[in-house]
Amino acid sequence: MSTREAANDLVQLVTKGKLMEAFEKYYDEDVVMQENRKEPTVGKTANRVREEQFVGSVEAVHAMSAPSVVVDGDDVVIHWIGDVTFKGGVRVAMDQLAQQTWKDGKIVRERFVYDTAA
Repeated sequence: MSTREAANDLVQLVTKGKLMEAFEKYYDEDVVMQENRKEPTVGKTANRVREEQFVGSVEAVHAMSAPSVVVDGDDVVIHWIGDVTFKGGVRVAMDQLAQQTWKDGKIVRERFVYDTAA
């Protein structure tokens, strides 16, 4: 499967509400993930905890889409747009870029870029 095919499959899984399935399928054991300029989290185990905490904090996903997926070799940028209500009733319009580096069909590095003031 090409990087483009894998990235498109990841998008399909996430937009169908299967974030953790996408994580297990496409993230490398040594993945490095980072939110904006925060300190990166290293390793699939530590990042799984972060992803599970995020999923557990969501009360409802009203919409999730990726209107743009740009692939250049093993570099991928996905533009995610979502409408999410977190537990406690806070509804958030999400608009972020996921900048990814893939190797051998797995994401080895991912950085989420978004406006924290929005």
